[in-house]
Amino acid sequence: MRLLVTRPEPDATRQGKVLAARGHEVVLAPLLTIEPVTDASLDLGGAQGLIVTSRNALRALASHPDLTQARRLPLFAVGEATAKAATELGFAEVTIGPGTGETLARLLAGRLDPRAGPLVHLSGEMVAFDLRSALKEKGFTVKQPILYRAVAATELPREAMALLEGGRLDGVVLMSPRTAAIFAGLAGEHGAVTQASRLNCYCLSAAVAQAVKPLAARAIVAARPREEDLLALIDSGAASL
Repeated sequence: MRLLVTRPEPDATRQGKVLAARGHEVVLAPLLTIEPVTDASLDLGGAQGLIVTSRNALRALASHPDLTQARRLPLFAVGEATAKAATELGFAEVTIGPGTGETLARLLAGRLDPRAGPLVHLSGEMVAFDLRSALKEKGFTVKQPILYRAVAATELPREAMALLEGGRLDGVVLMSPRTAAIFAGLAGEHGAVTQASRLNCYCLSAAVAQAVKPLAARAIVAARPREEDLLALIDSGAASL
């Protein structure tokens, strides 16, 4: 299949290589550009643990002056890929979450004591799920330093637009609600909603599928919010062609 990959770099290139190795033709169209916030204060004093819901936060943390102090704390990662990145960055105590911010909040509320100290959510400027509020409802104090910004694309790349308008794309890979919403919005701005509605939208989660709903396209949702599950869906779709 010929697939549009929409996640930001460097993950777009990595995912593109994985898909190409599985026999798919890939067109890269990152819909977000990640910009680190270099002057962010982590405020780790008294914290009982770190929360990370994106590998982009860990990439920003890698050059932060408080990295050594941060490594001493237990880290709770949203899913397997983020946990792996945390381990590679030198964290020794990493807990793997169920894959979404909502389920991670439930895991934390069930395991931790709000009286043991604040939690620090290493965050982006925008989040798909308000984990801080969910934990505050359970009595936790949550600090949320912003380590990066994700800047939305204002247009689709020329190659991607030509393929979309020509009906020469089979599907689009959507890994977050925000990229899904951006893709739907840009399709509308380019006058390509009809063409986009014919695509298979491979969505990491139900929340991603909801964000791309304005296109009225076929949303195919991974059984679990893991890239491996989404890749399996894509392979299955290719096999049925």
